[in-house]
Amino acid sequence: MDQSTATMTAVEVEGGKGPASALRAAAAPRPQPGPGQILIRVKAAGVNRPDIVQRLGFYPPPPGAPATLGLEVAGEVVEGGGRWKPGDRVCALLGGGGYAEYAVCDARHALPIPEGVDLAEAAGLPETVFTVYANVFEHGGLKAGETLMLHGATSGIGVTAIQMAKAAGARVIATARGAGKAEAARKLGADVAIDATLDDFAEIAKAQGGCDVILDMVGGDYFARNLDSLKTGGRLVHIAAQAGAEVSLNIMRLMMKRVIVTGSTLRPRDADEKARLAAEVERVVWPWIAAGKVRQRVDKTFPLAEAAKAHAYLEEGAHVGKVVLTVG
Repeated sequence: MDQSTATMTAVEVEGGKGPASALRAAAAPRPQPGPGQILIRVKAAGVNRPDIVQRLGFYPPPPGAPATLGLEVAGEVVEGGGRWKPGDRVCALLGGGGYAEYAVCDARHALPIPEGVDLAEAAGLPETVFTVYANVFEHGGLKAGETLMLHGATSGIGVTAIQMAKAAGARVIATARGAGKAEAARKLGADVAIDATLDDFAEIAKAQGGCDVILDMVGGDYFARNLDSLKTGGRLVHIAAQAGAEVSLNIMRLMMKRVIVTGSTLRPRDADEKARLAAEVERVVWPWIAAGKVRQRVDKTFPLAEAAKAHAYLEEGAHVGKVVLTVG
């Protein structure tokens, strides 16, 4: 068969944007790898909140990326390149296109699936691990012996951040909404787990001696309490703003505490920067996975054709860990 006319099943957003029910499986052209890219036969794809934001029409893919949703996959290399040959099992960070039977990516943005990690787990690693490493360890500068506080402790990011921080020798204070989720965070390794619906996390953090780094995906009214929670010289790192992007800042409090406020997104970074980050993740985090210190927790899987159900489930917020689509 002429590969340029080959088709595959992929998930599209009917009408270009809409609710979860707008997602449907459809025939699409099979992607062709360009220079420096590899073609992956997808076996599993992670489902992430940025996918939901894109589906709603607020997070367009970067230039050159597929319009199809999906920022991370696991599968088998079909057409190799760089260090990869056909048959290699990889997980990969994508600019888009993961909700499909085949996906292409920069060969430098793929990593070998660690021994003992199944495909569903592997599909949930790239987006979360890259995000946590870049924001907690690079931007936040978390070191052994320091204290990390993170919000959204039972999200895919939260589950990963707890384990990575503990693997690095840090102490973890985790917040979650509900007693059950707080208990899940404790079981994942958090030293202190807070039910944010009942308790003031800032007061508890201060009673615990304060935090060196805070990873925040909430924003809004959490901002002032995050500043209260930080030690002098602390670092506040934002990766989302689910409760609102507009905050009020008292500059004097920032000055007195010598706090650094920063944040980042992963998807718009250029290819060379993502390649650098992939190499660092493989150097630092992959040994933790091999040692069993970090594992991705898969809450629930859905077949590719049921992507709408997967999005609806993620939006309900009851999950602990990752939601993953399975292919084939």
